[in-house]
Amino acid sequence: MLPDLDPRRLETFRVVAQAGQVSGAARSLNLSQPAVTAQIRQLEAEVGKPLFIRHASGVELTGTGRVLLDYARRVRHLLEEAGAEVRAEAKPWGGLHLGASTTAAAYILPPLFRSFLATQQAAPLSLEVGNTDEVLAWLREGRIPLALVEGLTRAPGLSLQPYLRDELVAVRAARAPEALAGVRTVADLAAVPLIWRESGSGTRVVVERALRKLRVVRAPRDSDLVVGDTEAIKSCVLLGLGIGFLSRWSIQREVARGGLVVIPLPELSILRTFSWAQAGGGLAGQGAAFLRWAKAHPPVLKSG
Repeated sequence: MLPDLDPRRLETFRVVAQAGQVSGAARSLNLSQPAVTAQIRQLEAEVGKPLFIRHASGVELTGTGRVLLDYARRVRHLLEEAGAEVRAEAKPWGGLHLGASTTAAAYILPPLFRSFLATQQAAPLSLEVGNTDEVLAWLREGRIPLALVEGLTRAPGLSLQPYLRDELVAVRAARAPEALAGVRTVADLAAVPLIWRESGSGTRVVVERALRKLRVVRAPRDSDLVVGDTEAIKSCVLLGLGIGFLSRWSIQREVARGGLVVIPLPELSILRTFSWAQAGGGLAGQGAAFLRWAKAHPPVLKSG
């Protein structure tokens, strides 16, 4: 029988594992390196197995350490959840603070905000926007409690709840140059300029993955444009600078008005999901109320 694990040592272990070195963990915890080392050794004695492999540049988890880290994270999340619940008891309706990747922030959340706020008392609302990698980092840091992100099936240390389906499609300007207007197959994409999202974008990840599977399209090249914003990509496409891959959610207005044309490429299907991401096991206050509302009133993609 293992003795009860000291939660303080477990938290020290978690921080060391996250930092990958004792010195960095000691700074985060405001402890001396010998104190951190002593706590890790005491925890290893309690477990009966080594938790780290020491090397010159830091530490690496053993198999036992990886198992224990999962539990340490759960303990941390439970404590954070308990704190949120206690704070919510003192103030039932706090502010609504969310994060979102760029497409979700521009086209999914605004109508949800409008309908949700129409049913609730006014409260502070803030939305932090970044690419998917940035938003996940904010969740892990505890900077935001809830986010809507795109294109993920898993995110280590976070929980994901699928929400809406999406499709990324190739688009060109209705009055595009002849070379762009002549694209009929995926193979034709190799000969024309493409407009990409930046590295770290969920959109770019799923597009590159889909094209790679077909084995007929080149990777991004130096002459391609890389643009870190969906609206900017649309502007570039409308000016005939290349073909872009955009969410159907983001092009409804431009397609309806005749400015953009979806290029039919039957062999290329780029489907993805918008998912709610959380660091802990639950939400409180307006975050919980908003998530319930969003699930009950999902926006609808207009056909066309």
